[in-house]
Amino acid sequence: MQLTKHTDLSLRVLIYLALKPGQLGVISDIARHYGASKNHLVKVVHRLATLGYINSFQGRGGGIRLSKQADNIIVGKVVRDMENTMDVIDCAGTGCPLLPACHLKPILNAATSAFLEVLDNYSIADLITNKEQLLKLVG
Repeated sequence: MQLTKHTDLSLRVLIYLALKPGQLGVISDIARHYGASKNHLVKVVHRLATLGYINSFQGRGGGIRLSKQADNIIVGKVVRDMENTMDVIDCAGTGCPLLPACHLKPILNAATSAFLEVLDNYSIADLITNKEQLLKLVG
């Protein structure tokens, strides 16, 4: 399974903000650190704010920060919230003739569930246990 760039970037934003608790993150700085498009990052930040993961403050001196403690943000939930679908394949959309008798889809669904179950064991705080090393990389 491969996560979308949208989900990948959302996790990176949450990591960045968790590294700097109490500080406001600025979209242009985050985009520069991750080599991401500012326009794409704005969309990611908007979605994260809509879902309640971050607070966004407009205007001069504005920015973004986590809306809750990093240890209360579960990676698996973020992935579920950010991905449009967790379907690995789209059997119905392809008109596959094997659909009525195929065993692949249930196996892939079980694998996806196992993948998410592992992610549910980790919070954003778990992703920054090497905080000093990460701060050197993102400033």
